[in-house]
Amino acid sequence: MSAPTHSPVTEPLPRPSGLAGFAADWASDQRTFKNVSWGKAMMWIFLLSDTFVFGCFLVAYMSARMSTAVPWPNPSEVFALHIGGSDVPLILIAIMTFVLISSSGTMAMAVNYGYRRDRRKTAALMLLTALFGATFVGMQAFEWTKLISEGVRPWGNPWGAPQFGSTFFMITGFHGTHVTIGVIFLLIIARKVWRGDFETGKRGFFTSRKGQYEIVEITGLYWHFVDLVWVFIFAFFYLW
Repeated sequence: MSAPTHSPVTEPLPRPSGLAGFAADWASDQRTFKNVSWGKAMMWIFLLSDTFVFGCFLVAYMSARMSTAVPWPNPSEVFALHIGGSDVPLILIAIMTFVLISSSGTMAMAVNYGYRRDRRKTAALMLLTALFGATFVGMQAFEWTKLISEGVRPWGNPWGAPQFGSTFFMITGFHGTHVTIGVIFLLIIARKVWRGDFETGKRGFFTSRKGQYEIVEITGLYWHFVDLVWVFIFAFFYLW
């Protein structure tokens, strides 16, 4: 009887040093995305690309504001609400910001309970997050309606620089679209969590692996990004 043959064990190639080693890590996908699922990695790549888009919008806004020869409208006056016989500056924007930032807290708790496999609390917190997001979009729709009724258009406004209307509708509209999409996904995932699709492994979109609540975290990544972008919009557009 012949002795069993053993295939030779190949030793791993040594990691190059310096810049070559850094490039090798990224190219081989061994360190940068180690133990990271494709869903989470793709969400991070999407968020990175979306960061460039929002960054370009904000840079364009700042360039238009600093280069115009016509005075820029005062945000404290434009976004004021008439309450109790006096104008309260930025009160609606402050409430919108508070609502959206609060939704980040409820989303973080939903992710926490998701990994604990407490599906009822996870679904409830995701629904609460969606409610916060829908409230934000509703207040933004009210803000748009108010400004349109006062004469703001993408090509002009009654308070000064005509670029104000185009940049306002472009930036807030693009962000509001992201929030709306996020609310829709929150409702879809919350429904699946509530039905127990992640426990039974029911086949369908986002629920192909039994016992996996990672999609809740991926949705949370998107939602936290939307909240973070609003902080920059709030600082550059409403406070500057």
